[in-house]
Amino acid sequence: MTAPSCGIDFGTSNSTIGIGTPDGARLIALEDGSPTLPSAVFWDAEGGTPLFGRAAITAYVGRDEGRLMRGLKSTLGSSLIAEKTRVGSRVLSFRQVLDSFFGHLRAQLDAATGGGVRHVVLGRPVHFVDGDAAGDAAAQEVLGQIARAQGFDGVDFQYEPIAAALQYEQGIPREELVLVADIGGGTSDFSILRVSPDRARAADRKADILANDGIRVGGTDFDRLLSLAEAMPHLGFGSATGAGKGLMPRHSYIDLATWHRINLLYTGRTARDLKALRAEADRPELIDRLIRVVAERSGHALAMTVEAVKIALSEDEAALLALRELTGAPNPVVRRAAFEAAVARPLDRIAQTLQAVLAQAGLRAGDIGTVFMTGGSSHLPALHATVAQVLPGVRIATGDMLGSVGTGLALEAQRRFG
Repeated sequence: MTAPSCGIDFGTSNSTIGIGTPDGARLIALEDGSPTLPSAVFWDAEGGTPLFGRAAITAYVGRDEGRLMRGLKSTLGSSLIAEKTRVGSRVLSFRQVLDSFFGHLRAQLDAATGGGVRHVVLGRPVHFVDGDAAGDAAAQEVLGQIARAQGFDGVDFQYEPIAAALQYEQGIPREELVLVADIGGGTSDFSILRVSPDRARAADRKADILANDGIRVGGTDFDRLLSLAEAMPHLGFGSATGAGKGLMPRHSYIDLATWHRINLLYTGRTARDLKALRAEADRPELIDRLIRVVAERSGHALAMTVEAVKIALSEDEAALLALRELTGAPNPVVRRAAFEAAVARPLDRIAQTLQAVLAQAGLRAGDIGTVFMTGGSSHLPALHATVAQVLPGVRIATGDMLGSVGTGLALEAQRRFG
């Protein structure tokens, strides 16, 4: 079959593609029958044909020689997008890495539809960049250029929380005000909309959008803060240097804890800097662990270990942080209370943004019928508690945490392009 249009949700952690159907919209399979594709690329040491998604992560975890890149969306709106990085025997810009990933998405779309899809609605956060309108516009323009380079003649955009609301609307029996909280890997976005079965058929929904806001805070920020609080101290973060020079410099640890910056450490200059820092450290054995991670290019494996603890703490009060195999450090126990303390500041920012969205719409908490939470990070108990604190007594609903935006974008593509 040939689909006239599609919706693509290019996420910091996962991506999906939706197409219109007689019943509304559906997500297509992108890898091994799954509709979600981790936003990851792996090049082998020779820089040949890259692997994508789970295959990329499997190659990296299996210790294949090469380069893993994750958190690609976070480069949009940052200076990294134009910078170059070594991939095997080649040097590529991050823009070229994104081109490669979108090329793979296009190939999966063509395989599922028989080709011919020329129109796309791309999801975008409310703000790619906080407080920088020019940077935000530049990020959207780059994303549009990448899509057009893959053969999409018609490229449009929709805010991700609004797309999620369109998907949520498909299953409600009556009109209500819904506040959508889309907590993704890189951003947290919020929209308040008036939804109903009748309104779902309208061609123009602008009047139903009452408020829209977002911040550049998401699951990867929670990973970074958890890593800095619980993992990096075992590698020397926060430890002292000799001769009263203060604490170890922070920048290498922050890069190692930040998904899209990990690869920046794999340089000869970093190796020399760490060797020099070791000579000044009060506890050089801790710096040896850091040097080992960088020398063995285990940064993403360490980040995955931290991420696994974050996910485990959604269900359990404590989880083991497996550092020994990667670093030689002990395997400490991390408690949920410690994680929530580490992420208290971004949770406060999310609470403030929720309050700002209500004020923007001229509403009180009690006016909201449902808070619909979606996005890969929306399952965290601390986030549910934050939402309940700002909107006490309001029903909180969840759906397809990874697929609601992609499905809603496909519905929007049908509406716009037919």
